[in-house]
Amino acid sequence: MSELSCDIGIGGMTCASCVARVERAIAKLPGVESVSVNLATESARVTWAASQAAEDEQTQQARLRRAVRDAGYEPLAAEHLEQAPAGAWAGFSPVALGLLLSAPLVLPMLGDALGQHWMLPALWQFLLATPVQFVLGARFYKAGWHALLAGSGNMDLLVALGTSAGWALSVWLWLTAPAGAMVHLYFEGSAVVITLVLLGKWLEARAKRQTTDAIRALHALRPARARVITLDGELEIPIEELLLGDRLVVLPGERFAADGVVLEGQTQVDEAMLTGEPLPVHKVVDSRVTGGSINGEGRVVIRVSATGTATVLANIIRLVEDAQAAKAPIQRLVDQVSAVFVPVVLVLALATLLVWWFTGHSLEVSLIHCVAVLVIACPCALGLATPAAIMAGTGVAAKHGILIKDAQALEVAHKVDTVAFDKTGTLTVGQPRLLSLLATAGSDSAAETQTLLTLTASLQSGSEHPLAHAVVQAAKAQGVAFAAPDSAKAVPGFGSEGVVQGRTLLLGSLRWMTELALPEGAWLAQASALQAQGATVSVLAERTAQGVVPRAVLAFGDEPKPGVQAALAKLRARGLRLVMISGDNAGAAQAMAARLGLRSDEVHADVMPGDKAALVKRLQHNPHGSPHVVAFVGDGINDAPALAAADVGLAMANLNADGQRGGTDVAMQAAGITLMRGDVALVAGALDISARTVAKIRQNLFWAFVYNAAGIPLAAMGYLSPVVAGAAMALSSVSVMTNALLLKRWKP
Repeated sequence: MSELSCDIGIGGMTCASCVARVERAIAKLPGVESVSVNLATESARVTWAASQAAEDEQTQQARLRRAVRDAGYEPLAAEHLEQAPAGAWAGFSPVALGLLLSAPLVLPMLGDALGQHWMLPALWQFLLATPVQFVLGARFYKAGWHALLAGSGNMDLLVALGTSAGWALSVWLWLTAPAGAMVHLYFEGSAVVITLVLLGKWLEARAKRQTTDAIRALHALRPARARVITLDGELEIPIEELLLGDRLVVLPGERFAADGVVLEGQTQVDEAMLTGEPLPVHKVVDSRVTGGSINGEGRVVIRVSATGTATVLANIIRLVEDAQAAKAPIQRLVDQVSAVFVPVVLVLALATLLVWWFTGHSLEVSLIHCVAVLVIACPCALGLATPAAIMAGTGVAAKHGILIKDAQALEVAHKVDTVAFDKTGTLTVGQPRLLSLLATAGSDSAAETQTLLTLTASLQSGSEHPLAHAVVQAAKAQGVAFAAPDSAKAVPGFGSEGVVQGRTLLLGSLRWMTELALPEGAWLAQASALQAQGATVSVLAERTAQGVVPRAVLAFGDEPKPGVQAALAKLRARGLRLVMISGDNAGAAQAMAARLGLRSDEVHADVMPGDKAALVKRLQHNPHGSPHVVAFVGDGINDAPALAAADVGLAMANLNADGQRGGTDVAMQAAGITLMRGDVALVAGALDISARTVAKIRQNLFWAFVYNAAGIPLAAMGYLSPVVAGAAMALSSVSVMTNALLLKRWKP
């Protein structure tokens, strides 16, 4: 049964406990299959069962928004990430007011260090601290109250309890002090803690805006309007009104408003947003262009071939958003810890209060140490550690042409020890040429050869296979006229069969011809000789009353992609085992392997498309220890099972001779990572960004746990004041976000 998914923005979340609470609230809705809440993007990805399709989307959204609001948070439009980022100082006014009101409370502490007495009267301290506590800090009371109503806790509850205790203690000491007595109050502690937390959240929000730059940049690639050719001339319309088949005029320097095919003109197109390739691509009539790419120096007219969510750019945005919405496996551990974290902290804070009080210290001292525990324990950094790193990693990878579809692929890729490659189109150019066509009847006359080429080109004219393209291109190059076959069908893994000019023809591999029991003859020696030279061999046969009879032997040749040998050497230098998988015969596969710098034992030839997945499973098997972690790199429809079977599937988005991606779309759906250009060097880049992102996740989690693991005991033992605890807590969130943003400097 298929599923439906939607996104919703969520405002007001502050820590990992908030994430857990929102997920529980949404999961209770009828028909919800799964929910993943991301603190860094302040959004949720909700998957509904197909049975909910009967319920209209508006009702679903209403239920979803109500659940978020009932949990104590603010539902936002899912498009809030697309909006242009606010100014650098947006949202700073509450922090500025807090700093202004807290400064006079902190200055006396500086005066004490200089031997000066600058202490403000108690009334002034009260008047300065109270607005900070109850006006600027109102958000903590509101969110903390909702958490209590939901039977859970969060960062806001800890801050509200801690600062309220400090403020209340100060008021009590002030009101109960003898007339004229100088009493040390703790108004500055409560005010400064709230101000520091607000400052930390503001810095965190600024950093979050930077982690979502990748999504915003992708959305910004879509122009708002397009110039359409109508009966009345050129007319500018919003791109939302574009229809398939519309003719658009694109001037030099403009972005293409939709995917399309060039009808008039020629130009250079900057497709860096799509492939990460900095060099412009030459486009002529019948070339395909992608929406969002930039037109060069020529005016062109294109016919729209895809609009809206069907465009390549929309698919890229969807893949990046999916990766950033998904949870990495390591996040599950964080969620389990967060579920019990706040209740445990409350118990520890109460224990701190009681231990200090029962060991003879005043209630005043005991309460201050309790407040310090409450403040430093806030699990903000814990909730941001993983999603912040994933967002930064997937964003910078997309910028360089590496689309990571799910967080699990990102987390697993750095463990890969074996990389298996499909040969044709992945390691090779994938556009083989027809090298020779030899008639099996022994006649090598031009007329006979042309007749056989005509029959073969007709049979192959409707096929998407690279060898079929080679035959058709050879026929066109020689000026051979051919028509569509009367009928044709693909025989998966073997070739094709059809009726041309009343003759039943078969074109396929030697293996197929052997299974069909073709009579042996000179054609077999011809085929063997061509294979020994490294050619890919196909046989044209005809089904007659006497059986299947060979008519011609065709030899095809392919070329390695530029730079592929260096890319494979780089992967080998990382200690990886390399494997090439090919449906070609052993001779052709070994000949290509030698050109690529691969050893003979790294080649698997004569592998049927349906057997690639089984071979991947065999590669994963390790009789001497834990299973091998296998990445499979492929580019076609027949690679989809192997891409899905591998621990990490990398789909290579090659363009065929017509500028189309052919079967790459199917491969992209099966793979966890898509390489947006046919460059094998990007494989090393994908593994590298995975390793760096996972390293950032581990660093972030380490520091998040260290802040709490070290800070809570220090606060409980009286070594940290509430002010220092507040500063440390704010610093932990900012340091985690900053560390994640270092990934933005990565280059493959």
